[in-house]
Amino acid sequence: MSSDKKRIGILTSGGDCPGLNAVIRGVVKSANGLGYDVVGFLQGYEGLADPVRYVPLNNKNTSGILTQGGTILGSTNKGRFAATVGVSDRLDLDPELLAAVQVTYEQLGLSGLICIGGDGSLAVAQQFHEYGLPVIGVPKTIDNDLSATAFTFGFDSAVACATDALDRLHTTAASHGRVMVLEVMGRHAGWIALHSGIAGGAHVILIPEIDWNFDDVCHKILERQNLGKPSTLIVVAEGAEMPGGEMITVERRQEDRQVRLGGIGNVVAAEIEARLHRETRTAVLGHLQRGGGPTTFDRVLATQFGAHAVRLVIEGRFGEMICYNPPHMDSVPIIEAVNQLSTVNANGSAVQAARALGVSFGDHASTESSATTWAESTEEHEEFCEPAVEEMLV
Repeated sequence: MSSDKKRIGILTSGGDCPGLNAVIRGVVKSANGLGYDVVGFLQGYEGLADPVRYVPLNNKNTSGILTQGGTILGSTNKGRFAATVGVSDRLDLDPELLAAVQVTYEQLGLSGLICIGGDGSLAVAQQFHEYGLPVIGVPKTIDNDLSATAFTFGFDSAVACATDALDRLHTTAASHGRVMVLEVMGRHAGWIALHSGIAGGAHVILIPEIDWNFDDVCHKILERQNLGKPSTLIVVAEGAEMPGGEMITVERRQEDRQVRLGGIGNVVAAEIEARLHRETRTAVLGHLQRGGGPTTFDRVLATQFGAHAVRLVIEGRFGEMICYNPPHMDSVPIIEAVNQLSTVNANGSAVQAARALGVSFGDHASTESSATTWAESTEEHEEFCEPAVEEMLV
């Protein structure tokens, strides 16, 4: 690494997702072409201080990583640099830690640091900016829940994974006449569930943005049965609240990290089986949605993010996050991107299109125009419709 060149730092923080390596490659190729060296910090923000861990990045050691999943720099979503523990709860970083990071900047002669991450990771970048450190944000999350950008890279790849799962579940559900429940990621946003549900031909989609109930879910299943279609596919987002407002989690909330969501698929399946005495099975994709290589769309988007992040460094537009505003690449202050989550519009065009196709969102609006009323469709099944969810939540 030449000592007379300007340097740009880069790190990947938070959960891994397809496209991270494509951003790294985009930064390196663009920066090197403009006369800048690039250093990559290892294990996210942890590589910035005590001890400093970094590697020089160049066209040679980033060759071939465009299609690779994960991140060659490593990542972490907990530790000393945790800046959020919930949707909007902020934890201020230790001033001594920020001072140590500033020393790293000075010792390496960084012209700027490109931070690739989701809302929590970019909340750290925002504190760097407020401290006076030159930083640029790149939006990364499979959840697509960062405001100010139409899409985050990793989202399309996650949707492709969930859609493939639905394609496979269709055949086994039809073969056995079963109800199949697919639980997908997304945290407090239903983007993955909505898009994969539409692409994969789901019959019921349950998301955090639309209140739902078991009566309407069962109505859809029985409606299909009355039409001679014994199988039903249900997609449920991990962050969808239960009808009573409960959120299903796999562990209690810890002080230094966001709560881990998961398990709602099993609860929904058990309740349906208890009410209708229908064989119901659950599939939970989990980290499969975050692994593997990026789709073509994500490769292009991530590469553009990397190249344009370098442009922001050169132009001195620090404290900003690159964003995709089709068909253009723009930028916004990082604070605008992390201040509010981007969630599904319950009355948006995608939801309206899904409803027009007969998809149920488990709410009254999904069934009010049906030719068969709930009472008519459940008359012969009413002995099976006793609520059982309370037992599951004990």
